[in-house]
Order: sequence, then structure tokens, then C-alpha cells
Amino acid sequence: MVLLIILVLTLVFVAGASTYRLMMLRRGGTAALLRVLPARGGQGWRHGLIRYDEDRLVFFKLTSLKFGPDSTVHRQGLEIVERRHPQGDEFDIMSDDIVVVAVTDPQAGFELALDRGSMAAFLSWVESRPSDRAQRKGPT
Repeated sequence: MVLLIILVLTLVFVAGASTYRLMMLRRGGTAALLRVLPARGGQGWRHGLIRYDEDRLVFFKLTSLKFGPDSTVHRQGLEIVERRHPQGDEFDIMSDDIVVVAVTDPQAGFELALDRGSMAAFLSWVESRPSDRAQRKGPT
């Protein structure tokens, strides 16, 4: 009987977490594939949604039950390292109109795979960030 109660509670928790995650994903965002660098070949890509905040980009994996974002890319200090088209076995999960961009921020390196329209939005978001010199400094 105790085992049945534990099983039911576990199922209720998983169902609740799945429902919460689905509601988070339904709020909108841009479809994207992301992988954390370093990665080898076509491995490590995760499907999900990205959302732009004022100072960060957050990524929500489609298959995760985590309550918050799975990855965060900080806008200040973000550097675009490389832009390329899918290569090799990446074509198994990506189409020809996808652009892959490698970025680094102060915490980590990522690769984002976006379609051309989403790439334009991402580049616009990156380029519109305030420069380091425009940031207000505290009183000296």
C-alpha cells in the first residue's frame, strides 16, 4: 500500500511538473537548437525555445522538467565567435536554411542553430546592447 502511495505521488509530481513546463513553453519564444561547447560532431544539440530578456537570453529545452531555463546566455560580454551552416550529421536534425552561430559569454560557450529570420532577430538583439562605456558607474 505504501509503495502504491509513493508511486501515485511521484506520478502526480511528474504530471504537475510537465504541465508547468508546457505552460512555460506555450508563453512563446523562438524555436532554436542549442548545445553547450565543447561538443563533437553533431552531438549535444537540444531542441527548445529561446526568449530574449533585456540582459540575457534564456533557453528552455522541450524535453526537460526543470522549472526554470535550462541555459542562460548573458548579453553583456557576449561574443560571436563563428557563423556557419550545418555540417556532416547535423543535417539529420537541421535543414539547409539553418545558420549555426557559436557564441561565448563570460560563463560558457554555446552554439545556437536558428533559421534566417530568427538569426536576424538574435543579431539585432546582440548589436543593440549598450556598450561597456555607456554603463553607469557607481559613485567614486
